[in-house]
Amino acid sequence: MSRVFGCTGRAAMIASAPGEELRAAAETSIPPLFVHAECDTGTEAFVDDANSCVYLSGGTLPSAQVGKLGEPKAALEALRSLNGAFLFVGANKRTGEVLLAIDRSGVRNLYYSEVPGGLVFGSSAGEVARHSMVGSEIDPQSLFHYAYFHMVPGPRTIFNKVRRLVPGEYLHWAPDGMKLGRYWEITYDESRTEPFDALKREFLDIFQRSVADSIPSGKGGAFLSGGTDSSSIAGMLCKVTGTDFDTYSIGFAAEGFDEMEYARIASKHFGTRHHEYYVTPDDIVHAVPLLAASHEQPFGNSSAIPAYYCAQMARADGVTGLIGGDGGDEIFGGNARYAKQRVFSLYEALPGTLRSSLIEPLALRLPQGVPPLRKVRSYVEQASTPMPDRADSYNVLRRFGFDTVFAKDFLASVDTDEPLEIQAAWYNNPSAHSLINRMLAMDMKFTLADNDLPKVTTSCAMAGLPVAYPLLDDRMVAFSCKLAPELKLKGTKLRWFFKEALKGFLPPEIISKSKHGFGLPFGQWALGHGPLKALAFESITSLKQRGLFDNAFLDRLPALNEAHPNYYGNFVWVLMMLEQWFQHHATPARSA
Repeated sequence: MSRVFGCTGRAAMIASAPGEELRAAAETSIPPLFVHAECDTGTEAFVDDANSCVYLSGGTLPSAQVGKLGEPKAALEALRSLNGAFLFVGANKRTGEVLLAIDRSGVRNLYYSEVPGGLVFGSSAGEVARHSMVGSEIDPQSLFHYAYFHMVPGPRTIFNKVRRLVPGEYLHWAPDGMKLGRYWEITYDESRTEPFDALKREFLDIFQRSVADSIPSGKGGAFLSGGTDSSSIAGMLCKVTGTDFDTYSIGFAAEGFDEMEYARIASKHFGTRHHEYYVTPDDIVHAVPLLAASHEQPFGNSSAIPAYYCAQMARADGVTGLIGGDGGDEIFGGNARYAKQRVFSLYEALPGTLRSSLIEPLALRLPQGVPPLRKVRSYVEQASTPMPDRADSYNVLRRFGFDTVFAKDFLASVDTDEPLEIQAAWYNNPSAHSLINRMLAMDMKFTLADNDLPKVTTSCAMAGLPVAYPLLDDRMVAFSCKLAPELKLKGTKLRWFFKEALKGFLPPEIISKSKHGFGLPFGQWALGHGPLKALAFESITSLKQRGLFDNAFLDRLPALNEAHPNYYGNFVWVLMMLEQWFQHHATPARSA
């Protein structure tokens, strides 16, 4: 696994890296610099000469050109034409300047900490935090964000003094100060209209090329969940390679959670060499500590479990690189909540005076005990909340209330409005005027870059495998941005263009199936499987000692999970993984 770590200014004079000392002169007009890189052959380039130090992981520049990027101004211009998933570090030894950047979708990560007179940076948040001028103090706001989002959205990290670059962002550090900026931001063109057939031809050409470019050297494999994205990619892999490509699927012996039937349909249709594994509760007990130890920050997406076992199965089969289908929902409009919010938006289109003076006063007086009337009232209540806040109406923290969930002292230390504020900043993309594109812009950050990509990338890294995402190819993202909004969400029909363009290629069962996801029946299994139940609730008992959550609320969770395992089980998982992260990252408990 590749790695880069560096520091400049006073940070480089004190310590270059954990366990290493940089012998630099204390008196110098040019800030001292240290950069250390460990490269995987063929995917990374590191050039260190008398004038500059440049590291590029991913991207499409040959090493000879990489060496010319030690000048920050020139490098910043080059970033705009750099394609693919990458992270970039460029430093000028004559001026002491440093430029950091990551790719447009946030597949790769760089962390940093500005310290007095210097900068510490690297591909590992923990390594940056271990620098003596930074420290690993936990950020209370990030803990609140974790409970709210089930991950820590960038630019924050779990460490108080460490930040993360967000997709398309760069950092320029010089002795006179630090600047953050965007070299790229997703831009939607909602005014273009092109014939469907022309768009279809362009899409299929880009799709084929992006899939072909994602195939690793050695033996490749692909995730196959049976959904639209993974099935499309599996079929295209067979087409471009002319072989029966290897595909890997995970199942669950639990009603409502198993999609293996659709994975088999796709495999048979395209002729892949199909491999299956059914995850068991014992598998979860085994994997939870490993996942907690491997994620640098608390991470609460339970579908990391199937991703982990899928990657392990592929590795055991000799695969050297995997291909994932992540990104399709966020660029073509495939998440079920898009259709739901479209229904709510119809109410917003009514005249404001009609809503406020007639409909809402009547609806809010309707009795909640009568099911049909309760639905009308619920619809009006939710539709009256503007986006993007309305999208969080089902958040478990908002259902209970922050005062019920969190310890009083902890809650006083955080800003409970910040989750809505940071989502609104991405939702209000200046180029997006339609509901669907605004939701996509927000989800590209919070659902994809902060959640799904770390999930799959880390799970694959645990198996020693790189992973590529052809649907996040820069050409594919650019193409999706020029599609008219109604081609993504046609009424309440999700991913309309994508599915129409692939009719005749995808099996009809895959096109017509409803959105399912890669969920885990954790809540159900934690009811009857002794070791899994013990792991979950013993972790939550330990979490009581950290002073973060209201203990009475934590005591209610076993009964809540018993009553509604598919809903509350998810939050039990989130809290279990938080405590497991604390334990595996040597973070002592606070006194209650």
